[in-house]
Amino acid sequence: MSPLLILRVHTDLRLGFGHVARALVLQASWRALGGRALLAVSGDARARTLGRGEHPFTGAPLPCEVVDLGEDLHAPLPPALKGEPGVVLLDHWDTAAEDVAGARPLQVALHEDEGDAHEAADVLFQPYLEGVSWPASPLRTVDGRKVRPLETKRGACRVLRGTSFVVVDPAALELRPRREPLQPLAVHKLLVTFGGSDGPGLAARALQVLGELARTGRWTGTCTVLAPQGDEGSPFAGCKVIRSLPGLTRRIPEYDALWCAGGLTLAEAQCMGVPAATWSQNERQAAMLSDIARHGGNLDLGIGPEADLGATRDALAQWLGPEGQETRQEQVRDGMALVDGLGASRVAQELWNLFQFRP
Repeated sequence: MSPLLILRVHTDLRLGFGHVARALVLQASWRALGGRALLAVSGDARARTLGRGEHPFTGAPLPCEVVDLGEDLHAPLPPALKGEPGVVLLDHWDTAAEDVAGARPLQVALHEDEGDAHEAADVLFQPYLEGVSWPASPLRTVDGRKVRPLETKRGACRVLRGTSFVVVDPAALELRPRREPLQPLAVHKLLVTFGGSDGPGLAARALQVLGELARTGRWTGTCTVLAPQGDEGSPFAGCKVIRSLPGLTRRIPEYDALWCAGGLTLAEAQCMGVPAATWSQNERQAAMLSDIARHGGNLDLGIGPEADLGATRDALAQWLGPEGQETRQEQVRDGMALVDGLGASRVAQELWNLFQFRP
């Protein structure tokens, strides 16, 4: 029987669909290796849609099996699933030790963990929380096996660090330019999106900032603002406010730049060479985005819900205009170096190895 990959995710107003989107990419990479995949989802009404086997954006049938675990973030896996040969990937932001224990006796991997739950797991993927840039060589031999600098160990858990393990939609790799795209003198078309739920309501604050820039003539481009919770304010001349943008990944290259939060959209923009300004949604995301900024991958505008709008306006005005052209060009180069689009295949292969070489 083909090994089963169980992707344990959660979706609600706070988390949005980012973890679900990542799971859907990984299941395709896993099936390409010859395995079976299943989505085990908990959360609010969005989870019920997924539980019916429907894609949350298109309504199309999902490409893999789905089990609806209800509303509880820490809902355990059904015993029948744990009896199958396979691997569990826990990817729902606030993983606890009880989640790892609840997935045994299967092999267990985690995606991002700033606590100690991973110490009871087998593999931890840390694309952002311990530094975004780690070299793959030179190799050294530890306990008879070759270990790369991006790899470390905590107890029995292997920890794989850095953006080599960032998962993006295959379309981002398909649309990745062969040469570094040149930035225009000023940004003419801007896309603004803070996730499929925009729980903190950042779209409304962004509209205030951009509206003031337009009214004072400090920026004369056009923008599309995604406001999934509805019309977040009065659009100004050249601004369009919409609830969603179907096929978002493929639409990103249509824009000169992006203003977003952290997560899948930022990673895809970096992969495709579209410069991005970022507003983090919380303290944890703020640490991740500031680290990316230190490596030149984005313009970090701080924590969105707490940001000083005047300071944000000044920073954006410079970045969007001719003065920001060189900075945006550097972000294209450095962002493409950080996210190469192959992370999903690396994660899937590590999970496959985890199953193949289980004790």
